[in-house]
Amino acid sequence: MKTIQPLILIILTSLFFSCNNKSNSENINQFAGLWSLYQMQFYNPQTKEWSEFKNAEIGFSDGLKGSILYDNANHMSVHLVPKAYEKTDLKFPIIIDSLSIEALKHHATSYSYFANYTIDKEKKIIAHKRISHSNPHMWSETVLRKYSFLGDTLILQPIEKELAGTRLLWIKVTNANE
Repeated sequence: MKTIQPLILIILTSLFFSCNNKSNSENINQFAGLWSLYQMQFYNPQTKEWSEFKNAEIGFSDGLKGSILYDNANHMSVHLVPKAYEKTDLKFPIIIDSLSIEALKHHATSYSYFANYTIDKEKKIIAHKRISHSNPHMWSETVLRKYSFLGDTLILQPIEKELAGTRLLWIKVTNANE
């Protein structure tokens, strides 16, 4: 009987810790890693379909490309540009005040920000508390994104009114959890 008691103690201790600790899959931060933009899409309520964002008037005739990076310390960054952004003959001098109007227009199509993030797993919402932004008026704002995962794809949908009906599909490039 004395040999059974230590065995029961070991089993009960194991059960206690397994119940009180999250499973490995819950502890893994699914966001952590580098993601590449597959496509930015807009929803058309008339056709009830999603279509890729393209707008030649503002320099996005081929759509967008970019990266989003989440680390395990709740920091993130995102950078979006037109697909052919780096394929330009424009020269960018080191001193910004000497940029041509064409170069300024080209540079203005680059969108980026850095933020701290928090995840609400129940509501499936990730909040980005911006630290800095390529648009000075968007510094320190908190933006909310509905999120879902489909295999190696992260789908983010902005909640703010101005971007309602938008979703960004990101493909996992590297995993920060490994």
